[in-house]
Amino acid sequence: MSQAQVSDDDIFGGHEGGKLSVSATRPITQARDLSIAYTPGVAKVSRAIEQEPALAKRYTWADRLVAVVSDGTAVLGLGDIGASASLPVMEGKSVLFKTFAGLDSIPLVLDTSDVDEIVETLVRLRPSFGAVNLEDVSAPRCFELEDKLKEALDCPVMHDDQHGTAIVVLAALRGANLVAGRDIADQRVVISGAGAAGVACARILQAAGVGDVTMLDSRGIIHAGRDNLNAIKDELAETTNKAGLRGGIDEAMAGADVFIGLSSATIDENLLATMAPEPIVFALSNPDPEVHPDVAAKYASVVATGRSDFPNQINNVLAFPGVFRGALDAGARAITENMKLAAAEAIVSVAADELSADRIVPSPLDPRVAEEVATAVAKAAEADGVVG
Repeated sequence: MSQAQVSDDDIFGGHEGGKLSVSATRPITQARDLSIAYTPGVAKVSRAIEQEPALAKRYTWADRLVAVVSDGTAVLGLGDIGASASLPVMEGKSVLFKTFAGLDSIPLVLDTSDVDEIVETLVRLRPSFGAVNLEDVSAPRCFELEDKLKEALDCPVMHDDQHGTAIVVLAALRGANLVAGRDIADQRVVISGAGAAGVACARILQAAGVGDVTMLDSRGIIHAGRDNLNAIKDELAETTNKAGLRGGIDEAMAGADVFIGLSSATIDENLLATMAPEPIVFALSNPDPEVHPDVAAKYASVVATGRSDFPNQINNVLAFPGVFRGALDAGARAITENMKLAAAEAIVSVAADELSADRIVPSPLDPRVAEEVATAVAKAAEADGVVG
């Protein structure tokens, strides 16, 4: 069923009362069960953990619990709507964790946008969870928050709006290049949008060996020497734009091999005609892509969007359930760049035997994806020495 076929009654009915509940893993049907699950039996377990804190991994759920954390400042398509209004989104994220990776998670929406307050809150809550999925935190604060949490916490931390998007974009570009018979090392990629997702996409593409990245923000091409750049964009200016381009979207698109739209800024059809022959176009903004897929298809060999009603949906659910499952399976202390690269390769490998211009990544509903991603991520964690 497409979004157009879903009524408001369907939507609100599907959220009434929330989308999550807690269920017991042990039945309590008699007095003996009660004395084991709670007092007096539970005291033995608590005393054991007091003496040997590592036992908490075995005798509580915390080690397998993901905290889905947001301050509601950058909710997809809605903007800064606050903590309470963001909670339905975080509940939905928890539903996806359980459905696709079998992981329990708990939504935590915080009524503060102060980075240090969020860090302090999660540090104090650390005994209650095993990993942190940051969600819908505005840029550039999201970069600082993730960095500080990685430093403060001894568990996997990932801002999904950055890295989940980047992982799936890389997987999709790998798939598109396999279909088109091209090599990422020979390509110049234009990324329109230098927010959380755009920055992460640039970084993972560079790690994957892309030929060149041209980054665009609202003022044009990000390049060395441009004024009024924040710290993140200043770093991008030093590592991207090998071609030395200046100007705006017109100059960026001319001769480019790949376009990745992450800014909601529409592009004129005529610009697609200036790209390299049969380019790859990922128009990922929702609900309105930067260019309509039917228009893009007149010029591009492969077109992808963020929408479910067109082929090649770039959906983060292909990445984050398996990434966290793999990290927790391995007992990883962090999520490394190699773990993200391994996740991207695993995603495209699931679709390898069925690749086509209309299928460059697997379906988000394919049950093989999370398992393959988790296995690959766990192996990469072991190889990177972040286990234990």
